[in-house]
Amino acid sequence: MSNKTMLLVGVPADQGSRRRGCLMGPDALRTAGISDMLERLGYEVTDSGNIVSEPSADIHHSNPQVHHLSDYAALISNLDEFCQTEINDWHLPIFIGGDHCIAAGILPALARNSEKEGREQFVLWLDAHTDFQTLENTDTGNLHGTPVTYMIGDASFDGFIPAPAKAIKPENICMMGIRSVDPAERERIACTGIDVHDMRAIDEFGIAPPLRRFIDRVRRANGAVHVSLDIDFLDPEIAPAVGTTVAGGVNFREAHLMMEILYDSGLVTSLDIAELNPFLDVRGRTSKLVVDLVASLFGQRVLDTQTRSI
Repeated sequence: MSNKTMLLVGVPADQGSRRRGCLMGPDALRTAGISDMLERLGYEVTDSGNIVSEPSADIHHSNPQVHHLSDYAALISNLDEFCQTEINDWHLPIFIGGDHCIAAGILPALARNSEKEGREQFVLWLDAHTDFQTLENTDTGNLHGTPVTYMIGDASFDGFIPAPAKAIKPENICMMGIRSVDPAERERIACTGIDVHDMRAIDEFGIAPPLRRFIDRVRRANGAVHVSLDIDFLDPEIAPAVGTTVAGGVNFREAHLMMEILYDSGLVTSLDIAELNPFLDVRGRTSKLVVDLVASLFGQRVLDTQTRSI
């Protein structure tokens, strides 16, 4: 990873829910020093600014709860175009959101790029939720609960949003930290090959064994790993700046251990950070933690960690 330029891409989208604030996420991470941290680790960093999407036409669904579907379609289209035209072999993109809708535009585009390089695209989905709702069964209409459904090419989006550029194989998705799943999601996800490790499993067996098994599977397939980090993956006691808090998440050391193991694998080729809502933060606490986790993902060791003043 050291020969790549870190490409920061801000995606200030917050139409995926009815709670505003995630659009401030990219600037919060910039303010918390994400570029400076990566440069201290020896990387060349290019900040491409923010991608802002405007819908071209209204899109309506028979489920009256669904909202901002037009914005979702525009976001997916713009992210796909960006990945196709602006990312090359020398870029390691870090997408900073924005709510988790951004993953629906990022991952199919990256999968297409990986295919061109002869690599299989894998996804490590770090989240309290599976985000496996459909347009028909979402009772809130919040589209940040649907990106995994979209990225695997589910037919429920047909006629509303163009099919993904390259669908992600369900068996190439590993979810960790899950602890809030709707009944409909539970039933549907059981029919896929998605590898799900909820907090019960992590409490029983630890975070390292399932992660190492996933990494071994990626290596055998000559795969590339995209890490999709939803802030609610973390316990809200250490990361309060999220609108969908679920108690009992991954703690500080578990999160850093995971990032360190991923760095050691050498397989991470891209990252997105979603659902950071600075409006809900406490003195920038969550933003600083996320920057520290990104540092661990890209080579910072525990012994290198600097003490911060409070």
